[in-house]
Amino acid sequence: MDGELLSTTDMIYEIAGLRVLLQNEYEYTTKFCREYLAADQFSPANVTAAVTKEEFDEEKNASPQFSDGYIENICLYRSLCRQLPEFDRMLLHCSVLELDGNGYAFLGRSGTGKSTHTKLWLNAFPAARVVNGDKPILQYEKEGFIVHGTPWQGKERWGCNTSAPLRGLCFLEQAKENSIKKLSPTEVSSRLFMQILLPQEENAVEKTLELADKLISSTPAYLLRCNISKEAVKTSYEALTGNPYPEN
Repeated sequence: MDGELLSTTDMIYEIAGLRVLLQNEYEYTTKFCREYLAADQFSPANVTAAVTKEEFDEEKNASPQFSDGYIENICLYRSLCRQLPEFDRMLLHCSVLELDGNGYAFLGRSGTGKSTHTKLWLNAFPAARVVNGDKPILQYEKEGFIVHGTPWQGKERWGCNTSAPLRGLCFLEQAKENSIKKLSPTEVSSRLFMQILLPQEENAVEKTLELADKLISSTPAYLLRCNISKEAVKTSYEALTGNPYPEN
């Protein structure tokens, strides 16, 4: 039946500053999100994420190699993300590091080196940590954007339950020599929209586009053409932070 829900196991999680009720049937999600489980299971939730039978079957047919629990988990995050714009939040496909209390996002198409550059930063700065390696949630506030970790962290499973003010966007391209330039708003928009999940509902689409416009206007963005070297980290670090690279 259209709109019929799978049987549920309701638990509330604290994700991106929201109380999120996940209605899951399979234990996979309960284990997957355990670090985000809310201590208070009785106060109302801000968001309810659920999976219809039709959504589950469609995803299962598209990815039959995955377990039912994994399929349900994907659908639940999609359900959550569709509702985020209502709360001034959106999903951005990127890898985000936190260093000295500030968040820096590395973006690009698959294979451009987000994971590699993230590893280089982690090697260069022992105090750095990954907020989320693939699917963080961005929250808009008057002072700027905050980036939140989520249980959905990509294949490397890099991330933690934390948040940080987003100080810069760094789009990556592979190159033999390292160079970086600041991008104009037009240049940012042409790259950014490939990394945003756009909901299907008209109001949510409009809200997401408004958030993207605010992100472009409030957050410095750069294009880093780079190789796999310490020099690449130096180049991106100095542009993103505005500080000289700390030499040992």
